[in-house]
Amino acid sequence: MRIAVGLSGGVDSSVAAYLLKQAGHDVFAIFMQNWNDATGTLHGDCEWEEERAVAEMVAKKIGIDFHFVDLSSEYRKRVVDYMFSEYERGRTPNPDVLCNSEIKFDAFLKCALELGADYVATGHYCRKEEFVDEHGTTIFRILAGSDPNKDQSYFLCGLNQEQLSRALFPIGHLLKPEVRRIAREAGLPSAEKKDSQGICFVGKVDLPVFLQQKLKAKEGDVVEIFRDNCPVMPENTPLAELALPVSYRKSDGKVIGKHQGAQFYTIGQRKGLNIGGHAEPLFIISTDIENNVIYVGEGQSHPGLYRKALRILPEEVHWIRPDLEMKEGEERDYLVRIRYRQPLQKGRLIYREDGMFILFEEAQRGITAGQFAAWYTTDSEMVGSGVINR
Repeated sequence: MRIAVGLSGGVDSSVAAYLLKQAGHDVFAIFMQNWNDATGTLHGDCEWEEERAVAEMVAKKIGIDFHFVDLSSEYRKRVVDYMFSEYERGRTPNPDVLCNSEIKFDAFLKCALELGADYVATGHYCRKEEFVDEHGTTIFRILAGSDPNKDQSYFLCGLNQEQLSRALFPIGHLLKPEVRRIAREAGLPSAEKKDSQGICFVGKVDLPVFLQQKLKAKEGDVVEIFRDNCPVMPENTPLAELALPVSYRKSDGKVIGKHQGAQFYTIGQRKGLNIGGHAEPLFIISTDIENNVIYVGEGQSHPGLYRKALRILPEEVHWIRPDLEMKEGEERDYLVRIRYRQPLQKGRLIYREDGMFILFEEAQRGITAGQFAAWYTTDSEMVGSGVINR
């Protein structure tokens, strides 16, 4: 079996390559350059030249061939431009999900197949299983990684069956400390390397600075909404209304400061406001892009931060398991995650003509348009996802 490993220079992909080589597979490495700082659009602290040097040393240590591919043009078109577009609309995208579905398991996968690979392996902390159904069709499953602190299945919520048929996740059954131990014992150069942070393949960046490369700053009001002014939804509120974010008016609260553009802020955010005089931190509870106003509330428990339901447009519902796809009028209980690292939440999926609604057992903090909701079975299989519309 000939396997291409997406070798990033980090410890996880290094150990993935090492384990496959130890298992006797025909393994080779491909390093992806997905960002080029010379473009000047944004500058992160991810120095790809250094990452490449470490990846080459790892490949040499393991004894596998090393290849380099430049996917920066694809990354810009399919991930970075998407980010700008979403923020401009007042939505908060998740570039890491797009990076996996559009780059690692699409553009990169095509390069690997052209180099003769049968499969592509990555260092994701998730597991893959397969079975043959009654029609003789092989069905692939994505399951949560065995390490509850590192499970990265959420980032793969946009993958399809064809992509999964070519994917391998060699470390998904391991805990992070075990991965570190294996790397040390094997003498891999990446053994002590810190985990990467920030935007996928770009690194840690100042997000408002990044956005201001294309989105103009414009001063607007920060309005505080007091708890008593937050509407309380009756228990008999129709689902379509329950899934709507609360809309505020400036007259509902008090102007307490200025901001530089509503598109630079997201629901649940607390940093970047620079407004004092409160006993508890302020959080964004709503943004009005059209009128350039952001609304804030004081404290983690402010009712404006919480909602019981969300909606996903029909065209933005994605089933990793098409055989489990719901039909209009159907309802089904799943465990749901609306952001990475969030503990799974009990929710009911309700499929109607105007979209998929998710009604949570408990109100959720910071439901944000543009982010992904992913749903799991009770045995840790992720079976579908969708972009939160509102």
